[in-house]
Formats: sequence, structure tokens, C-alpha cells
Amino acid sequence: MFEKLDSIELRFEQIESDLARGDIETGELMRLSKERASIADVVECYRKLKKEQENLTTAREMLNEKDPDLKELAKEELVTAESNIAELEKELQILTLPRDPNDEKNVILEIRAGTGGEEAALFVVDLMRMYSKFGDKRGWKLETMSTTSSQTGGLKEVIMLVKGDAVYRELKFESGVHRVQRVPQTEAQGRIHTSACTVAILPEASEVDDVPIDSKDLDITVCRASGAGGQHVNTTDSAVRIVHIPSGIVVECQDERSQIKNKDKAMKVLRARLLEKHRREQQESISADRKNQVGSGDRSERIRTYNFPQGRMTDHRINLTLYKLDEIIDGHLSLVVEPLASNHQAELMRKELGDG
Repeated sequence: MFEKLDSIELRFEQIESDLARGDIETGELMRLSKERASIADVVECYRKLKKEQENLTTAREMLNEKDPDLKELAKEELVTAESNIAELEKELQILTLPRDPNDEKNVILEIRAGTGGEEAALFVVDLMRMYSKFGDKRGWKLETMSTTSSQTGGLKEVIMLVKGDAVYRELKFESGVHRVQRVPQTEAQGRIHTSACTVAILPEASEVDDVPIDSKDLDITVCRASGAGGQHVNTTDSAVRIVHIPSGIVVECQDERSQIKNKDKAMKVLRARLLEKHRREQQESISADRKNQVGSGDRSERIRTYNFPQGRMTDHRINLTLYKLDEIIDGHLSLVVEPLASNHQAELMRKELGDG
């Protein structure tokens, strides 16, 4: 561990030396600044640890003093140094855990109605509002990419682009089947129904670096947009449908009145889906890393249950149950996100220590 930390500190010092040069190009400046920021916390913590280790050595030497007051002082400093070292070593273990390269990216958020018909479509709207309110609390910007309406005012599908600081890191554990148990508004006899929605969190792919797309592999068609109830239906051929022939992925977008804007949004979604497909294929052999991925939308494949009659939310992956459903639906999603992140961190630590 200490060899690794020494090399990180050495790299940090090299970066600071490079940044101090006056002839550095803008692109290199940005790259080095980003790298420096990514290891600064580790280096600061490591330097504190080395300082405490020095204090520990000094305190042990002072135990040999004949002066009883100095000996007593040495004992106190010994206890303090040992305690600080234990805390700093624990902090360093966390700081040096493998990082997800997608953590700082924006995301494409996709929510689709699964089993449950119209009630599932209504819950898509509830989930969309929950994530929107959570995003507002985080200072994120949310942009609707595509929607497909249901007959009763719900949504069969909604796709959103979420921009902000560390969006993927905050939302990546939301992928999966979300099950809802409640009495639908249309239920005359007050019976509880169970339905489900699927949520997919896809890191946004950059046009150049992440997913190169050959225009020859695309089948792009335009058509007249359609909408529920005849409201706000475009009168021009602005809806765009893109088929990525090699993968078979199909993306449609008709929310904008501009064909160019719809094509741009559709391409963003396509890149994100291709990036996720590539990432999934790379990790197929590591089943533990894929256990939270979206299933078919069946009720049994759930990661989380929202029980409205009981005011209860249960995340089945970490056996977390909270009787704060109203708060969570109102956007206080950190009540769930933070325990999930802590659990993931603990799993990584177990793997690093060879226990997993």
C-alpha cells in the first residue's frame, strides 16, 4: 500500500512541477489539472499519515526520558498518534479504492412502464418527478429528450439528459426494476395493485472519444410526429428514427418541432446506449458488477419497492427499509443513494482485502 502511495505522491509532485511551467498548452493544462484534482485528497491524507507516524516515533523515544512529566506527556501523545494513524489509514483505504471512470459524467435517464398497464405508466411520471426534484436539489440541469404518452395521462417512456457534477456517481445504483404497490385512482373497490417500471442510467458518451459511429451504419428516417389526444402534434415531418444497423439499437425522438434538434437528441441517446452496450459486454464475466442492471420489467425482478399504503420504501439489494416514502418521492433520494454508495464502497474494500 505504501509503495502505491509513494508513487501517487511522486506523480503529484511531478504534475505540480509541470503546471508551474509557463509554456504549457491549454489542453495539457486542463488534463494535468484534472489529474491533480483526482489525487490531491489521497496525497493530502498520506502526508498527514506520515506526519502522525513521525509523531508516534517521537512519542516512543520520549518514553525513555527520566522526567515523569515528559513520560506522561509521551503516553498521551502516543495514544493520540495511534488513534490518528488508524483513522487516516482507514480514510486512505477508501480514497485509493478503484474509481468508476464514468462517475463524473452526465447521464441519459430512461424510465419505462413495465407490467401493470396504465398504473405503471402513471408511476413513470412519479419517478420522473422524483428524479427531477432530486436533480433540482443537486443543482443539476434536466432536459427531456423523448416521451411517449399513455391514454390516461401517464408516460409509457421518458428519456432525459441530466447534466451536473458527478451525476452518474449519484444515480448509477438506480438502474433496475422499481416496483410500486398502491391503490390506483381507477380502482373502485380499494384493492392494492402491484406494477413496475424499469430505470436505466446510462453515462453520456462524448461524440469523439467514447463511441465512434460510422454514418454508413445508420439508417435514419423522418416522419410526421404523433401525439396523444391530438395536442401539440407537429404538422411537419420532424420526428426522427435512427437504427444502428450493427447493434440493432433503435432510437426515436419527436419532442422537438425541429428535425435537426430531434436528430441531435436521438444521436445523444444512441451514443449512450452504445457506450452502455460496450461496457456491459466488457463486464459480462463479472456477474457481481452487473447484478443491478435492468431486467425485463417483470414485478419479480425488482431492486426497490414503493409501498404507498404503508408509506414504506425498501431497497432489496441492501435490505434497507425506510418509512419515509413521501420524502423520497418528493426528491429526498439521498436517503437511499448514500446507503447504496456506502455499501458499494464496503464491497470494494472487501475485494481489495481479498475477502470477496
